[in-house]
Amino acid sequence: MQSLSLAYRQLNQLILGKPQAIKLALACLLARGHLLIEDVPGVGKTTLAHGLASVLGLDYRRVQFTSDLLPADILGVNIYQRDSGGFVLHPGPVFSQVLLADEINRASPKTQSALLEAMEERQVSIDGVSRRLPEPFFVIATQNPGEQMGTFPLPESQLDRFLMRISLGYPPPEAERALLLGEDRRRLIGSIGALLRPDELLDWQRQLDAVTATPALADYVLALLQATRGHSGFAGGLSPRAGLALLAAARAWALLEGRRHVLPEDVKAVFLPVCGHRLCSAGGADVAVELERLLRHVAIP
Repeated sequence: MQSLSLAYRQLNQLILGKPQAIKLALACLLARGHLLIEDVPGVGKTTLAHGLASVLGLDYRRVQFTSDLLPADILGVNIYQRDSGGFVLHPGPVFSQVLLADEINRASPKTQSALLEAMEERQVSIDGVSRRLPEPFFVIATQNPGEQMGTFPLPESQLDRFLMRISLGYPPPEAERALLLGEDRRRLIGSIGALLRPDELLDWQRQLDAVTATPALADYVLALLQATRGHSGFAGGLSPRAGLALLAAARAWALLEGRRHVLPEDVKAVFLPVCGHRLCSAGGADVAVELERLLRHVAIP
């Protein structure tokens, strides 16, 4: 746990004034999920992704998503080798432990869908051959707000592959002042040493199974799921898979808190990031506001 605490403190020195978002990002990765960071340009989305890879000691690749990006630019391509008389795979950036899909909603839906199999199955199929991706494997995607020009909304099937969606927002004034007077954040990343090894991170992920969730806690998660179904503010309710994702994220949050059992407070801490992007508004309702209202009204068993 000490190594995780050190990683958390190191990231807080890199991304100033955003401890909650950083903790959510760590919880997402501990739960073997993928992370979607949605915000305006320039608030530190890419810096957070690169910083996470650095402190966790993971191989990192970044792809700038644009309208002309092709699936082969992400997955790789088989190229014929005259000397050997056969095809050899030239792997794409998806064959890394952390893939940053920068501005993912600027690529076409066809290119976005190239990540579906990788995110769900942790493998890719190229010319009919399935190839395993490295372990651990995380996709951290950044997304600009949908109202900006040149964006393609992510389909529901793609959104559901992300365990969490978070937003950094503008830093508080004191943190922004420190940014203005301090060293460039990108240069700071180069001085960050790895505080974990990939095998240590995998071990922490395996320990999530030992974090206890009581039947009463499961009843609370179920009550939250059922409260979204038939709710007038949502076009549809949360699925059983969303419930599993919520429980996995709550286990990771409890582990970061130094506990081996899940409390309702852990569920509440991750509820909006896990569930907000899985629900569609009905009748102009604000999804985040409605979810906050559910948290206040659903009784803890």
